Amino acid sequence: MTTNPMDCNELVELVTAYLDGSLDLEDRARFDMHLLECDGCENYLQQFRSTVATVGKIGTDELDPEFRHRLINAFRNWR
Repeated sequence: MTTNPMDCNELVELVTAYLDGSLDLEDRARFDMHLLECDGCENYLQQFRSTVATVGKIGTDELDPEFRHRLINAFRNWR
């Protein structure tokens, strides 16, 4: 069985699943292979991780709880 290589658009769609560890083995391997070959997507992944880490540092006292919840969900569901 031949596996189709992942393209940049598919990587963007799967980035949150990749970071959550919820990709199946085949898709994770395709994702990792694409990262090895595409500097743009490697940079995108690093920026996405940085954004998630920054949002995670926002204290609950600094943000309305409902807004914080919507913001975190927006990042999780962003494609």
